Amino acid sequence: MMPHPYLVPSTGANQRASGGSELETYFSEHFGVDKEVLDQYGAFDISLLRDLPLFVDPFLLFYSEKPEYQQLHANVIRYLRNLRELTRHELSDATIDHLFCFHEVRQNWFGFSFMGNAGHGLGRAFAIALNRNLRHLFPDFGSETITRGTHLEKLTLVKSGIGRDMVSDFTTNLIKGYLLEFTQAFATEHLDSSKVERHSVTRAVFDYERGYWTHASYWLPTIGSEFVLLTPRDILTKDETWISRPDFLADLRTVPEAMLNDLLRQRLEEFLIEAFADIPQNRTPSIKDFNRVIDRFIETSPEVLDYYIKSKEDSGADAVRSSMERVDASDKLYVTQLRPLIGFLRDSDFYSLRPDSATEARQRLEYLKHVIEDRGGWRLFYLDHKPIGQEENLKICYSLAWFGAYSDLSREVNDGLGAADFKASQGSMDKSIVEFKLASNSGLRKNLQRQVPAYQKASEARTGLTAIQCYDEQEIKKVKDLLAELGLANDPDIYLIDASPKTSASRLG
Repeated sequence: MMPHPYLVPSTGANQRASGGSELETYFSEHFGVDKEVLDQYGAFDISLLRDLPLFVDPFLLFYSEKPEYQQLHANVIRYLRNLRELTRHELSDATIDHLFCFHEVRQNWFGFSFMGNAGHGLGRAFAIALNRNLRHLFPDFGSETITRGTHLEKLTLVKSGIGRDMVSDFTTNLIKGYLLEFTQAFATEHLDSSKVERHSVTRAVFDYERGYWTHASYWLPTIGSEFVLLTPRDILTKDETWISRPDFLADLRTVPEAMLNDLLRQRLEEFLIEAFADIPQNRTPSIKDFNRVIDRFIETSPEVLDYYIKSKEDSGADAVRSSMERVDASDKLYVTQLRPLIGFLRDSDFYSLRPDSATEARQRLEYLKHVIEDRGGWRLFYLDHKPIGQEENLKICYSLAWFGAYSDLSREVNDGLGAADFKASQGSMDKSIVEFKLASNSGLRKNLQRQVPAYQKASEARTGLTAIQCYDEQEIKKVKDLLAELGLANDPDIYLIDASPKTSASRLG
């Protein structure tokens, strides 16, 4: 069973379908180019095993001093204006599919996919939400007077089915022609011709005169029959885009005076007082209550969104600085620091294992624990000598430890009682659940008591494993005490991973 389309198992060794060479994890490794050359060109050194959680932020195009980026942003807005005009008419299904729906540009290897790079794309649900927003919520889209420009992200500030990943996917599709040229220029100058092929790419360029997408041909880095896209580092961000609903709500709760005029601020205060008047005094309004009220306020005063966006425009320099710091940190963690771990696993006999799903899930978890605790792998979870408090990073390490596996590893599978972190399987009769938690997670007790057993039962899994990562002795003691209290102190399916600094630990590899 192949973990993703580029790999085939062969007597325990990972080989590329394109020629049988040993698996290289990153673009620089596979295509034989120094990472420093990529950095100087301005491209991110992507993983070719799984998506990395980075996203294209259209605000970085808008705020950039580069004329080509400003033109890209103008093209994005032009496309949306065209769609807004179309929403005034009844559209055929074929038109909606062609102009409103998009496949994910998976060749750039960014997004939420934990194994491989196959995302969901922007289907009919996105098309309906986009159509509705342009027609009903923002009929003035493209002719704003409060902000300096028009922003795609405005469509995400209401609860309407359009989130950050969709904004990134949509933007990536609309600038795909530029990314293809950006990649082609690098490939023709720096890569061996044997690793570059000519590809005819569908929906590469939009023809505004004729009103439809056209294909074009490019010389691109190639693995098997698939091309690879490079993305400029300076249009990427991690976590939320600069203009986002969570940020909008946070600003509205804390510093409305920084982004609203006096009349609108007074209207908001009166609206909140009236809206929360019916909530019993013994109950504190929840975030859900606040979100519901704000959505109603937006309907009556949509200009509040423009004032928020203007405040983000005015602090655009912070967007550039913040995104650069986040991307640099992601590069250090996912590329520089993970490379030794993957190299150590590759050089061992780790990938010659051919067990059932439960044994394979356990062995790979135990091996990851060994690397973190005994081979210096704890360093992966620190940046600038400070622990990274995100479960996501541990999950990424685990998923990377699965390339070349014989079991299939699925991410966040929901079998009726919630989404488990991972499900390893070799058919319907051989399944195992794996959950990851930090010791600091406030839901750890609940997870140990109910979640994993529930996931295991719902998936009809043989085994339910839990890994808990600790950063210091205090956290280790806290978890051990909790396990003892719950009668789980000797449970073989619960793994404590000690990621505390160890001055005597040997270096990876």
